[in-house]
Amino acid sequence: MGQNIVDIDDNLRIIGTAHVSTASVELVREQIEEWKPNLVAVELCDSRLKSLQQPDDLDNDDLLKIISEGRSSMILLQSALAAQQRRMGMETGEKPGAELLAAIEVADENGVDHALIDRDVVITLRRAWRKMGLREKWRVLNALLWEEDDEEFDLDELIEDSDLLTTMMEEAREAAPRAGEVLIDERDAFLAGRIQQVRGKGKVLAVVGAGHINGIIEHLEKPALETTSRLSELSSEPPKPVWPKIVMWTIPIFLLSVVGYLFWNGDTEALKDTLWYWTAANAILAGLGIALARGHPLSILVGALASPITSLNPTLAAGWFAGYTQLKIAAPTGGDATEFLALQNYSLFYRNRVGKVLLVTAFGNLGSALGAWLAGGAIVGMIIG
Repeated sequence: MGQNIVDIDDNLRIIGTAHVSTASVELVREQIEEWKPNLVAVELCDSRLKSLQQPDDLDNDDLLKIISEGRSSMILLQSALAAQQRRMGMETGEKPGAELLAAIEVADENGVDHALIDRDVVITLRRAWRKMGLREKWRVLNALLWEEDDEEFDLDELIEDSDLLTTMMEEAREAAPRAGEVLIDERDAFLAGRIQQVRGKGKVLAVVGAGHINGIIEHLEKPALETTSRLSELSSEPPKPVWPKIVMWTIPIFLLSVVGYLFWNGDTEALKDTLWYWTAANAILAGLGIALARGHPLSILVGALASPITSLNPTLAAGWFAGYTQLKIAAPTGGDATEFLALQNYSLFYRNRVGKVLLVTAFGNLGSALGAWLAGGAIVGMIIG
């Protein structure tokens, strides 16, 4: 039995797969039909399963929800990560995650139950993003969006050698150690905990990425209660740091205090300068951010007008208004959604209507935030001077 098939005991077998390998699809089908498990546990969450079953399912209502919930930046990151895997899969003619979807389909064909055992992908990304420092975030974005990967490897060779996949994952951890902790170590623990939860359902065949096998086995060797007790903690989104909220509220409170003080003292010139700095910096930088995203002129105007007001209310964001305007002016079609989700080229962020809505939202928010900071600094300088 190869390295990528591990029998923990008579009732638990783990298959390690390469998510873009044709050989993995065949291996999964063969194991289900020959080993005849009572349950197939698959390294998927509801979100990823839906994206595999309905790869083109992204409509304008989804985009509105993404904008209103402030998830545009996270979706952009998720799309970039998915695109990396898709490009690998194109080399073999296999879609990323095909072996996981095949596991569910073959299980259904054979009347076998299945269980999804991975953590929700959005929670995983948010935990990774919040743990990374600025340098790590830059490295990750640089690797995903701009670096050319000239390294060639045989995916069928990878599936034959789970240690090689583990090595690749460890190399990724070197570039972003805190992200690696979330994407590798935490998911090893989560997958092991979920496997422990379903072990009482007869013969269980677990289908996971081969790079996770060693970590899962290590956790399965611990007492079951210890492994499953971490699931609640690992399923939660990390608490947001308090200091950004303090800063976000400090700036408008500071501005209103300055305006009130100047008005009380009748210093109309300083009051005009203060309001001018605030309005100009917010409007110009928010508009510039949206322009860099190549947003529609009306989206630029709406974002610029909204920024001085939304910056006074941390529960609102200028990018939301700009993104909504972009969505209404240049509404994406089903074809746009299909093209964006394939993301074969990063220029789609600019050319595709779905990508442009997300970029306009994210860049508008970024520009507005920078504008508030610069305006606050200019106002402090004016008062001190």
